Amino acid sequence: MGTEHSKREGRRSMVFLRKGPKLPAWEDALLAGKEPKSLLKRGLRYVSLSLIMKGMTSTPDFLWGLPEVQKLNLSRNQLMVIPPSLGKLDRLVVLNLGGNCLKCLPKEIGLLRNLKVLFVNMNRLTEVPAELSLCRKLEVLSLSHNCISQLPLSFTDLTSLRKLNLSNNRFVQIPLCIFALRNLDFLHLGSNRLEGIAESVQYLVNLQIFIIENNNIRTLPRSLCFITTLELLNVDYNAIQTLPDDLYLLHRLPRIAWNPMDKGLHIAHNPLSRPLPEVVEGGLAVLFSYLREKKEHN
Repeated sequence: MGTEHSKREGRRSMVFLRKGPKLPAWEDALLAGKEPKSLLKRGLRYVSLSLIMKGMTSTPDFLWGLPEVQKLNLSRNQLMVIPPSLGKLDRLVVLNLGGNCLKCLPKEIGLLRNLKVLFVNMNRLTEVPAELSLCRKLEVLSLSHNCISQLPLSFTDLTSLRKLNLSNNRFVQIPLCIFALRNLDFLHLGSNRLEGIAESVQYLVNLQIFIIENNNIRTLPRSLCFITTLELLNVDYNAIQTLPDDLYLLHRLPRIAWNPMDKGLHIAHNPLSRPLPEVVEGGLAVLFSYLREKKEHN
């Protein structure tokens, strides 16, 4: 009898446990009874945490109790929202939120004063919070594959920014604030809705890679030719008919390039007026010689 009574009590206890608060399946599997700190990896330089492809629909609460994290990867989940608690992780240096379903970023992202690298590519952003400009140490920013059409003017404060990817968005013109980012060496604005490039582009005096392929650009400004640091200029798939005579000043462009990864001048799939198509076929040296002679005769 005693044994039977014990079994019944045991079953009742099991039922009670099942009805108690339950973690989401992914979070339960993630922790598996461990302490959250056990998920941290301590490298030579950074304390990191990777929660990539965990099927998460919301961020785990334990995350905000790990202020020592410096590299955090939450990419390729189904996150809809990043809560204001993000601001508690103020030691973050690298944050990857790419490949989620985010429509906005919390203003508290501005509290991440040590942040140097931020990926928010492949989400559903329509705007970027002005508070991101408070991350003055930011060097790399990817906002590609979103629905953004403008940037806050305060972006001019991101003076440490070196690499900026704004490709596959909805920009009709290059935001003016970008021209104040004098340390940029990489700028990707491909697959937007750009119709032109402002003369102010000349202020990007350290730019080495400039990609503006697959837009609606008709002409290249003369001032672009003064960015003599350029090693890759990609204007493929636009509506360009003529080229500025001073293009030969871009002496660091090594060749007419066809492979997207190659340095050089990418100018394929444009309705160039004659004789430019034939001249381009002769290579970059022939093109530059042609433009130089044309300028001298003018």
